Amino acid sequence: METKEATIDVLNDLVQINNDRIAGYERAMKEAGDENADLKAFFTRYISDSHQCKMELGTEIQALGEDMDTDSTTSGKIYRAWMDVKAAFTGHDRKAILESCEFGEDAAQRAYKEALDDDELPSFLRETITRQKMRLRTAHDEIKAMRDSA
Repeated sequence: METKEATIDVLNDLVQINNDRIAGYERAMKEAGDENADLKAFFTRYISDSHQCKMELGTEIQALGEDMDTDSTTSGKIYRAWMDVKAAFTGHDRKAILESCEFGEDAAQRAYKEALDDDELPSFLRETITRQKMRLRTAHDEIKAMRDSA
């Protein structure tokens, strides 16, 4: 029973991280403005990826007999508040937006790494989480490359 609850907690933590990504990229789309319209296609794709990850995780949580979390993490709320403050000072600065996005992607990578560090995680879930982590790593690398060229 304890392992089942721990697994549900791990999965719900990842759901919350994906909720943070969705909210963060929605915020980044607002901040990007018309002068950075090219970024919006990337942000839309990342939002879609997080919705897909979230649904995969939610399916597993429901299979374990629980409901998926709908909230975001406390750190995600703090991150978005930081983005609001930063945006007030930098406006629609492309590099600042991308730096904020990279910060969020770093947090997602840490959360997925922590989940995979759980020795009690069933192997079929480990495969799902590893695949999702790699997808998010691709987004991280794209954001970093765009930031570096900004």
